[in-house]
Amino acid sequence: MPNTTATIRIACKAGALCRSLSVPRRHLANLHSCAIRNRNPAVCQAAGARPQQNSVPSSPLTRHATGRTAGPPRAARLIAMASGGRKQAPGGAWASPISSELIVSQSIGLSSPVIASDGRMYWLEGRPTEGGRQVLVSRSPDGKVVDVLPGVDSGFNARTRVHEYGGGESCVADGAIYYSNFKDQRVYKQAVQGNGAFSPPEPLTGADTQHRFADAVVDKKFDRLVAVREDHSGEGEAVNTVSAIDLKTGESVVLAGGRDFYAAPRLSADGSKMAWVCWDHPNMPWDDTELWVGEVQSDGTLANTRKVAGGPGESVVQPLWSGNTLSFVSDRTDWWNIYTETADGKIEPLVNLEAEFAPPAWMFGGRSYQPLPGGAFLTAFSAPSTAGMTLAVIDPADGVVHELKTPYASYGALSVKEVGGRLLVATTGGSPLKPSEVALLEVADVAALKASCPDDWQTLQRSSKAQVEAAFLSQPQSIAFPTTGSATAYMNYYPPASGDHELPNGDAPPLLVKIHGGPTAAASSSFNLGIQFWTSRGYAVADVNYGGSTGYGRKYRKRLAGNWGVVDVDDCCAAATHLAEQGRADPKKLCITGGSAGGYTTLACLAFRKVFSAGASHYGVADLQLLAAETHKFESRYLDGLIGAWPADKAVYKERSPINALDKFDSPVAFFQGDEDKVVPPNQATVCYEALKGKGLPTALVMFAGEQHGFRQGPNIRRALDGELYFYGKTLPDGGFPVSMPEGLEAPEIVNL
Repeated sequence: MPNTTATIRIACKAGALCRSLSVPRRHLANLHSCAIRNRNPAVCQAAGARPQQNSVPSSPLTRHATGRTAGPPRAARLIAMASGGRKQAPGGAWASPISSELIVSQSIGLSSPVIASDGRMYWLEGRPTEGGRQVLVSRSPDGKVVDVLPGVDSGFNARTRVHEYGGGESCVADGAIYYSNFKDQRVYKQAVQGNGAFSPPEPLTGADTQHRFADAVVDKKFDRLVAVREDHSGEGEAVNTVSAIDLKTGESVVLAGGRDFYAAPRLSADGSKMAWVCWDHPNMPWDDTELWVGEVQSDGTLANTRKVAGGPGESVVQPLWSGNTLSFVSDRTDWWNIYTETADGKIEPLVNLEAEFAPPAWMFGGRSYQPLPGGAFLTAFSAPSTAGMTLAVIDPADGVVHELKTPYASYGALSVKEVGGRLLVATTGGSPLKPSEVALLEVADVAALKASCPDDWQTLQRSSKAQVEAAFLSQPQSIAFPTTGSATAYMNYYPPASGDHELPNGDAPPLLVKIHGGPTAAASSSFNLGIQFWTSRGYAVADVNYGGSTGYGRKYRKRLAGNWGVVDVDDCCAAATHLAEQGRADPKKLCITGGSAGGYTTLACLAFRKVFSAGASHYGVADLQLLAAETHKFESRYLDGLIGAWPADKAVYKERSPINALDKFDSPVAFFQGDEDKVVPPNQATVCYEALKGKGLPTALVMFAGEQHGFRQGPNIRRALDGELYFYGKTLPDGGFPVSMPEGLEAPEIVNL
């Protein structure tokens, strides 16, 4: 139940803002951790943060309204304002330029960049202003950018419902792009025409098959697509297979079946072999999976199949062929590292690092490493010892990790292609102060790639065109903190940040503890206007990576095994109390929020602990029994590993379900829910709301029509964000803080105020 995907580290990674500025100690309190905002190493040390020396170049979000790049003059102005020029106001009540309208109207989602053999690039844009649909976009080699899909009125939306979370919606070959359309789940084809535009969508698969497809690759030898198929035509649970779709008839036939789940079918360069990943209930793809290979016969079927890697205690993901040599990512040594199968069948590590070379496979289509000419690999990985992510070239011949100099600290899917004697690299990249963008690097060869510098990267599309002054942007600090059982957990702490306001002398800020979804996922330190919305209004934010989060190896991930609702709750409460004890948060104004699995932890903290003053659940799980009994196939046995075997351990499910402990709630709670949610049925929010309403607690329920698991429509995203702030302003102790809804947005109806 992610809400989201990726890794956390220290975010003092950057900038020229204070390189030549000496900040007196007497200003540290008013600046709310100058180390975090100004990134001067000496000041970072004085503030107790760990600075990073790497730089993050300026972006549109770190420039002034005049267009000048932020630098020492701006930093000097920050000092002047902090020492008396800013208005004092309670946290939560600060005026901010980061509005929900700005976030929605000037922000889009970016993912899945891929370079075709002709040099044309494709990527996906999630557009809140178009009902949240995903649009395939194409850029020609001469730089012309066009939408592949027809206009918003057509209803076309490139998104698959296999596993319900999507990913792997499209694939490209020979001037054509194939994709799943969300509304009917049929596979469509569009081809590049002579004028650079694309032909109208042509349906490939049938209208009434009840088949869904994802993670496809083009098999030129047999003129077909090879993809994961999810068949909903029968009774009971959907049937997953690896299937082939005939490009002439649209008919599909099974190539590999019999297992509960399949992912990542991949063909060798000559088409003679196919690799795929499979697993069975109750495992998830980050638990126990297997990598198999089969030989493609003259009739297109598979024979001589064999298991290459995986099994109990090992998660294998992202198989990839470099020519006819197979590589994959495995956590067999506790960390997701890259391995290669040699010609004699041995499995050799590319490198042994305490680092993660892949995220959890919630979605299809992961590409966190790619082969390079000459046998090396380009890879993006994260490590607890390093701020952000690292993009590097690794040569298996010597195992040397050559870190690239880029303007980014986080990376999405990678794509590499040789075109016209040049080497092209594409990704989505971002940093704590730089919004994610589709980026392209063009170099002569691998040697030039290693020698590349940040200025060599081209920005093709930005996820946000918002212009926000640097003073209103909070940069996170990674904090390790003690938790139950002498364990250590982690969080990203964002202090309040404003060029116009400061807290009254001696006041600590209200705190919003954010709980990531999953729960097998991680908080990210990448730029997030949704977090800056809060910090620019005087809130501190703690984005917690509780035990069970990814990015710290399999053992840390397994802290949550059998302990969901215990370890995560303990860690999130410990994060809040740790910050309160340090004076970084007001102990009377500790708020907690989360979506999906994060919503469950939010409700569990409010039900079973007495730490938080208020909370908000966004499509959160309240009834674990109902989730186990009614959720979709992909997650239908997820809770076996997190809670216990279902229904044998039904008593544990009941005990840990907040819906069965509504009498224990004593803090205000707001619920934001989509009425078409298939992952967390909306009646869970309704039951909780009615119970708290009957108990006399301040509560609110906002039900969004037409929304599923996660909000994609611009007006609903706005109302959820502003509505949560409004709820806290009206319900926190000591009168909360002055708050109102933006014009045109309906305020949540809060009962029992």
